[in-house]
Amino acid sequence: MNSNESAGVPSMIVDWPAPPAVRALCTLRGAGAGDGASAAPRAFFNLGDHVGDAPAAVAANRARLRQAMGGARPVFMQQVHGAQVALLTGLTPDGGITADAAVSAGRGLACTVLVADCLPVLITNAAGTAVAAAHAGWRGLAGGVLEQTLQAFDALALAVSAPGAIDAGAAGLMAWLGPCIGPRAYEVGAEVREAFTASDAGAAACFQPRGAGKFLADLPALARRRLAARGVTRVFGNDGGSAWCTLEQPRRFYSYRRDQAAHGASGRMAACIWLA
Repeated sequence: MNSNESAGVPSMIVDWPAPPAVRALCTLRGAGAGDGASAAPRAFFNLGDHVGDAPAAVAANRARLRQAMGGARPVFMQQVHGAQVALLTGLTPDGGITADAAVSAGRGLACTVLVADCLPVLITNAAGTAVAAAHAGWRGLAGGVLEQTLQAFDALALAVSAPGAIDAGAAGLMAWLGPCIGPRAYEVGAEVREAFTASDAGAAACFQPRGAGKFLADLPALARRRLAARGVTRVFGNDGGSAWCTLEQPRRFYSYRRDQAAHGASGRMAACIWLA
């Protein structure tokens, strides 16, 4: 997992075999003042406008992000840890929709999710005709945000497919999992485990007992199970290792759990995917 400074913003290289027309980006927090306009404790490249940061700093960071994306427009949403999926069009207002996932087939229109411990999931198809992004914390995962995103993606991809084109279905889809709080750090209560095992007994393998009714949860593994159940097995990115853990990597990532407890505030990173 490497950084990508050539993009013009502190970001990760999204390493997956997506079609040439598909572009993806996942920002980092930045290592110094030159990486962004936000001051401590949200230093430096905070993209969240709801975390108490100076509006001018957020605006400057978002403008820099859009420039680095070659002018593509990242569409920010009001995320509520739910399963609502938005269909983006050129008329979709920035910040004007409440959803935790988005799908798009429009050129230069980026499906964008903000994260600071939750798991960002980017999706595209082998034809490169549509893209999607989902914000997947435990509530969203248990509530079906990935299933709803795949359903919306399938409908959109079918609508924009060329006449006579063969629909590869889920076998033609691929997903990339970005950084999130890792399985060595994500302590949850029994109610979280039950939210998954109630409908999938095998999900118990994604929870390790911690004692006193607590468990360590593996968000990437839970997401992979959900994707695989829908036939999406080409999944790249986060493997649950510590290098991907937002809480364990303070120099690279924002972490709500870590930063909110230590500093009273946390910034947000963005995962974006679009058609060039």
